[in-house]
Amino acid sequence: MSVMYVLVPVALLLVALAVAAYAWAARSGAFDDLDTPAVRALHDDPAEARVVRRGASGEQRPR
Repeated sequence: MSVMYVLVPVALLLVALAVAAYAWAARSGAFDDLDTPAVRALHDDPAEARVVRRGASGEQRPR
């Protein structure tokens, strides 16, 4: 029974930290747009954004 005197405050502290982390993330805008980052990887990069690098044999290949 004496372990409850330790576990209950520790559990309450962890819950308070989780609620504070969620509130901070919600206020900072982490949950504003959940769809755009998922489809951003599917869009092609513009041609001027591609960087050309040279390989070991000197041939050019897109990055």
